[in-house]
Amino acid sequence: MKLPSLNVLGQPLEPCSTEPVTGFFRDGCCNTGPMDRGLHTVCAVMTAEFLALSKYLGNDLSTPRPEYGFKGLKPGDQWCLCAARFLQAHEEGAAPQLRLAATHQATLAVVPLEILREYATDAT
Repeated sequence: MKLPSLNVLGQPLEPCSTEPVTGFFRDGCCNTGPMDRGLHTVCAVMTAEFLALSKYLGNDLSTPRPEYGFKGLKPGDQWCLCAARFLQAHEEGAAPQLRLAATHQATLAVVPLEILREYATDAT
């Protein structure tokens, strides 16, 4: 029996988004595993500022890529973001908001909980 994934609060991991469908495993959750070298574990709420930063840094998340079934992200969309990219955006002053309940506990190896709480829409 597989144990449930936990979020950064030690609770069962909640889904991040199914529209658009997100997650390393495209299961709507910010689950991770050995194949997920980018640690796509932060359930981020996209902003225009963050999308512009990501594009500038070489990861264009806003342009549709129909060949991959990707419609492109817009402000307000929720997406499983790499923990290191989130931390980088925080350091650049452009981090998006996030949902703690849908952010995988593995994130804590990269981003301290205190920093995550600063951007939480569901702070507890």
